[in-house]
Amino acid sequence: MGKLFGTDGVRGLANVELSPLLGLQLGTAAAHVIVGMQPNARILIGRDPRISGDILESAMVAGACSQGLDAVLVGVISTPGVAYLTASTGASAGVVISASHNPVEDNGIKFFGPDGYKLDDEVEDDIEAHVPRFDELARPSGGEVGRMLRRHELVWEYAQHVKSAASRRLDGLKLVLDCANGAASELAPQVFAEVGASVEAINSDPNGVNINARCGSLHPEALRSQVKETGADAGLAFDGDADRVVLVDERGEIVDGDHVMAIYGLRQARMGDLPGNAVVATVMSNIGLELALAKENVKLIRTPVGDRYVSDEMRRIGAIIGGEKSGHVILSRHATTGDGMITALVILSIMAEAGKKLSELACEMEEFPQALVNVPVRERDGWDRIPEVRAAISAAEEKLAGRGRVLVRPSGTEKLIRVMAEGPDQDELERLAGNIVDAVKNTLG
Repeated sequence: MGKLFGTDGVRGLANVELSPLLGLQLGTAAAHVIVGMQPNARILIGRDPRISGDILESAMVAGACSQGLDAVLVGVISTPGVAYLTASTGASAGVVISASHNPVEDNGIKFFGPDGYKLDDEVEDDIEAHVPRFDELARPSGGEVGRMLRRHELVWEYAQHVKSAASRRLDGLKLVLDCANGAASELAPQVFAEVGASVEAINSDPNGVNINARCGSLHPEALRSQVKETGADAGLAFDGDADRVVLVDERGEIVDGDHVMAIYGLRQARMGDLPGNAVVATVMSNIGLELALAKENVKLIRTPVGDRYVSDEMRRIGAIIGGEKSGHVILSRHATTGDGMITALVILSIMAEAGKKLSELACEMEEFPQALVNVPVRERDGWDRIPEVRAAISAAEEKLAGRGRVLVRPSGTEKLIRVMAEGPDQDELERLAGNIVDAVKNTLG
């Protein structure tokens, strides 16, 4: 068995790689570790509406209860909802069964600690070490086994928390919500209506198999059209587990996570309320974000790709905002992880307070063109020690000095080298990126 935990929990093809047996093993191993850390523990479990969630939830519950742990089932809820409720209810750990923006064939299992943050690597490693021998672990009997407790009403406790992120009512705003036929389908339309907005919801009828199907944050095309056709003030596209949101302005133009961080970061800086005068983002965020923040002397601190790295750096330096271009934005005064609904409410509140259109707020950041190429290779390791590749990168960096940047990195999951050049001129970027691609192909392709 290879390593189970990636940067975002355990993912795989549902009922194949991520089988009910693996769910049982993970539930048992996790409960064993948690009980060892905190006797009389409870674990809170939520999921998105994809069809394989039923079997994985049942397997996880069986494993947890077999170790004497009570399992609190909250039903269909967003990933940040599980994070929030884990902390607010005093649970010892939280589990969300979701593959986020992935298609219905996939699923995943992600763990949160009692503080609502993702489990530390050391705890995940301990759980993983117990998986192969789960059937050897001591199990209680009789009245000592755990119970399954259904607490679906807790979803509405989370809804109240989400609404608190709106600093003012949104009366008069007309919104279109694309719920990706996912975890936000019931909750999001109600939340935004209750804070005063006029709401039209699309892709909000999950049937277990239509989650993320040509909709949501990865496919906002229908949302863009609907916003323009209906004259809405903004559109919101969530993904399957609603931990991210991509906004659409009144013209149907995309306002992604980089623009969101620029809007919020600049506003907080001008108010003198941006701790450390810093925003945290990954290496994939557009250089336009960096330049926009620099106008207010705000630093952009970059991390490797992955919200775990963003979250860890935010906690290390005390930042209140960080995120990814994809729309996964962490606003630490409101949530421990990315929360699409909270992010949207905060931005819409700023929009209402300023009396500006979303397009006016978004234009504070100019998005620079990019050239991005994935190069298949025989081996990912050692690419950065090859003279021809290093020379091509250095030449591109010299050409773009002060005007753009170059990023070359290996894929974390595939035999690919990802080459990106970013700057003011698309033709120049494609030429410079092409030189690096050629060097990679000639030496590693």
